Amino acid sequence: MKIDSSLTPGKLRRKTETVFDLAGRKIRALNAVWNPAQGTPVFTVRGRYTSRGWTEWTQGFQFGMALLHFDATGDEAMLALGREKTVRFMASHVSHVGVHDHGFNNISTYGNLRRLMLEGKIPSNRDELNFTEVALKASGAVQAARHVPTAHRDPWSPRPGRGGVAPSGYVYSFNGPQSLFADTIRSMRSLVVAHQLGHVLMGEGDKPINLLHRAIQHAATTARFNVFFGQGRDTYDVRGRVAHESIFNRNDGQYRCPSTQQGYSPFTTWTRGAAWIICGYAEQLEFLDTVRGAELDAVGGRRAVTDLFVETARAACDHYLNGYSARDGVPYWDDGAANLWRLGDYQKRDADPYNAHEPVDSSAAAIAAQGFIRLGQWLSANGSAAAGKKYFQAGLTIADTLFSAPYLSTDPRHQGLLLHSVYHRPNGWDHVPRGRQVPCGESSMWGDYHALELALLIRRLAGGQYYTFF
Repeated sequence: MKIDSSLTPGKLRRKTETVFDLAGRKIRALNAVWNPAQGTPVFTVRGRYTSRGWTEWTQGFQFGMALLHFDATGDEAMLALGREKTVRFMASHVSHVGVHDHGFNNISTYGNLRRLMLEGKIPSNRDELNFTEVALKASGAVQAARHVPTAHRDPWSPRPGRGGVAPSGYVYSFNGPQSLFADTIRSMRSLVVAHQLGHVLMGEGDKPINLLHRAIQHAATTARFNVFFGQGRDTYDVRGRVAHESIFNRNDGQYRCPSTQQGYSPFTTWTRGAAWIICGYAEQLEFLDTVRGAELDAVGGRRAVTDLFVETARAACDHYLNGYSARDGVPYWDDGAANLWRLGDYQKRDADPYNAHEPVDSSAAAIAAQGFIRLGQWLSANGSAAAGKKYFQAGLTIADTLFSAPYLSTDPRHQGLLLHSVYHRPNGWDHVPRGRQVPCGESSMWGDYHALELALLIRRLAGGQYYTFF
């Protein structure tokens, strides 16, 4: 990837204004025609949103987009839309025991409403604040209850010879207790926000279960088994490679093998899975800054937890930058996809969403870009200015690409905002336009939401501000 070191948030401000202008039109247009009885909009086919999900994991993005739009523009109609839809449709997501998606659905809705009140963007109504906080407490506990232990109790660190954190358990995916997804790291937001609110999960015999510790255990297990550090773990161990899924033997809790649901193979990097790692660990580093050191002693201490998060985020970021991103910062959907070789030295050229061999995934770029910026900010504030600047500028470079043609959708007939997103390439769910060989030209609800989240973060930075859920 070619990082543009001259970019600043201020230079991108006009582009973010265009993003929010287009997003407002598309949010209104979709809301006007979408029938909730159809389910949740997931991705577009011929420019129209359709519902096809394993779970209703994108509904929070749909309503959260309206709240992000209000945050950036002050459009009261968007606030009313996001608030009304959250109250009307999101309660079942709070108590959903069958998914690993609470950080996606509930932080994007209840979390945004609470954040806006705490920031003074909307009047702080005590009843509404209590309403959002009860939802967030319940969501964090319900998500944390979807937990299984591993047999791996010894502290581990990606930095040999340093104190570590035991990879002793994880929140399992909708595939079942044997399955740990890379994606779920961003749902740890639901656990740590609930912990911040003073909540615990109550177990058998009225045993209180610490939500912070459970989130850190999950992060340690994900880092140990879903992320690679170039330490000879297997024949294909490349630093920063990410396995979408890890499989455990539930009879004894032993790790068995890497796997994937949406990537090309267990030994290649599904780039959206890597993006969740980049964004999720960077965000958790921000959260650690709010935690007293004594709260971390039971899981290895502040230094061990911080080292783990930093090394994991940096490994995934470096592989993104050097291992598979195209020159303009947009990755193809998997770094080992079968026909990627047909593109030649694709890393030295801008990504081509209209190529005949493998699709790009703009949603992976939008998710990762936010993580790059957050990690860059954190490193710069914690004694690593050079590395911080590199990652920060990488995030801005990706945003500069995404907030322009051919990725930003200006067609009023197209319901999506961010074009060239891919959902499930192995299952063939994504639309291939007539005359094309691979999916292109379509949008996803998570891609649109994260494009807005990225634009809001850059807009805040341009004004000398920041935003976080913590």
